Amino acid sequence: MGAKVDHSINSGLGPYIFKISGQVHHLMGSLLPLEGECPKFAQLYIYDTHNETMNRLNAVNCEQQNEKLDEDIVQGLIRMFDESNELTDDGKQYEQPTCDEIGGLVVGDIGLFDSNRDIVVELQAGELKRITKLNPKFMSFQYPILFPYGEDGYRPDLKWSNDYKGHEPKRGRVPMRAFIAYQIQERGPLLDTLLKGGRLFQQFLVDSYATLEEDRLDYIRKNQKNLRSEIYKGIYDAISKGDSDANNVGQKVILPSSYTGSTRYMLNNYQDAMAICRHYGNPDLFITFICNVKWPEIVRELDTKPGYKGEDKPDLISRVFKMKLDDMISYIKSGEVFGEVEAGEFYQLIISAILNFLDFLNDNKTY
Repeated sequence: MGAKVDHSINSGLGPYIFKISGQVHHLMGSLLPLEGECPKFAQLYIYDTHNETMNRLNAVNCEQQNEKLDEDIVQGLIRMFDESNELTDDGKQYEQPTCDEIGGLVVGDIGLFDSNRDIVVELQAGELKRITKLNPKFMSFQYPILFPYGEDGYRPDLKWSNDYKGHEPKRGRVPMRAFIAYQIQERGPLLDTLLKGGRLFQQFLVDSYATLEEDRLDYIRKNQKNLRSEIYKGIYDAISKGDSDANNVGQKVILPSSYTGSTRYMLNNYQDAMAICRHYGNPDLFITFICNVKWPEIVRELDTKPGYKGEDKPDLISRVFKMKLDDMISYIKSGEVFGEVEAGEFYQLIISAILNFLDFLNDNKTY
């Protein structure tokens, strides 16, 4: 996974957090490591395959020997993938090269924009196939340790179960967000290898969210005509921005107000919040509600799972936080502490909209 990882967020004493910014991408380096550097990533498949285990250990810590790394565990993982994972290549097909020269071929213009990560696999029939983020095997290729058997992930034609009791969308298929939410829930005695991934599980969640957002943006980009964006294009948008130079006017991708975090989303919420303030008056409370991983509910649940830390269970943390937040909101709106609430249905919208708009102005100072 290639992304701009923010390591500074873990400089304090809080729990580990995996945070990225920008677009998720795939970095393609040289086929052979540079002089003085250890092989890593795809280089491990073609460089000194006789010492595969040590090369993998050195890729994690090249400068000095890390005594915490167990060679037997790495060898066991390699054997497990060869025996159990249906996506693992046949070892006979990729044995030690018979010559010292290796050639590679890059096809296509890498300067063209495409949100899909460039993953190419070789089928058993000998043909090459490019894997997109909507392929059922996409996450199994990305995280073989979390999906040791090469399990299927999300695909666009996934249908709802006949036993499903919830609200079913009009399209009749499972959206990506619903599938990911289902995938990360604990289900009794089932083998939840994914949920035992620790920090790698955090990276998987971030990667899944980025994939979800990329899919939404791809849909918006390809359906501009169906989103009623004609009035925002050309001269109208240029005038609203204050552009007087015709050379600055071009075709743009318009994000609808339904896209969380977009400019129109924040402006719409801000205008709605101001309308509520004009009718009911200014908000009386400004409350910041944060989560404490030492809450007794979280500690009690972690005690039933030896070896886990709070940072290893973001799914548990988020659920407890949501339940406590809803409970606090219900308590405030009950009238027991502050009396009758005049705009109880809208005060959350007011707070979030104002904060979002202030963040928007801070990030776009030329607006």
